Amino acid sequence: MEISQIIPHIEALIFASDKALSSEEINELVNNALGFIENRASLDQVESAIQGIKEKYDTEFYAFELKQSGGGWQFLTKPEFHKTVALLNGDKFLKRLSAASLETLAIIAYKQPITKSEIESIRGVNCDYAVQKLLEKDLVIISGRNEDAVGKPLIYATSKSFMDYFGINNASELPKISEVLMEELVKATVINSTEENEGMMTTQIEEVDAASLPDSIIAETSEDDNSSDDNNETSAV
Repeated sequence: MEISQIIPHIEALIFASDKALSSEEINELVNNALGFIENRASLDQVESAIQGIKEKYDTEFYAFELKQSGGGWQFLTKPEFHKTVALLNGDKFLKRLSAASLETLAIIAYKQPITKSEIESIRGVNCDYAVQKLLEKDLVIISGRNEDAVGKPLIYATSKSFMDYFGINNASELPKISEVLMEELVKATVINSTEENEGMMTTQIEEVDAASLPDSIIAETSEDDNSSDDNNETSAV
């Protein structure tokens, strides 16, 4: 089967889907739609077609792009048009998580699978309300029970919606905490270095300016400085 034959079908499937589609799902859907029997589209062909579609929409002629996030492929608006789309959707883009919900979500994301009591031991406060809100927003899910703990408490993990929202495919793609801390340290070092460099540059400029002055001007300047010192001493007396 020629790749050019399946590209329009793949575009239509991704465009019409309300969730991210994996390469395997697309491959199955395309074959079922076209009823291939002997000449079925292979997974390699589908993946090659997806890359071709991605390159097509990466050009400046389109306001959206094909991206892999949430465990599959989907069309997303390019970053430079986010503010424009926000005008259309209004308050939907203005809703934000509370600080408590963000803290709870971060703990679940980095420590999953995790129980509510473990979350509370890290935060030091009750997190019933925060966990409930995250469940309602479909950012976390109940992934099972801890069979080894007393009472077999529920365990929580991030959802596909979470990965989709943050543009990642699995929890391993989250930034490492050490990397975030190191970035902050590097920023601080750069600022200090800049200040020191500016001080050194100022000193060098003064030295260069003085070296470039004619001897007569330097002599006059020295006399003025001596005169000022004399006046200061006279005033002091």
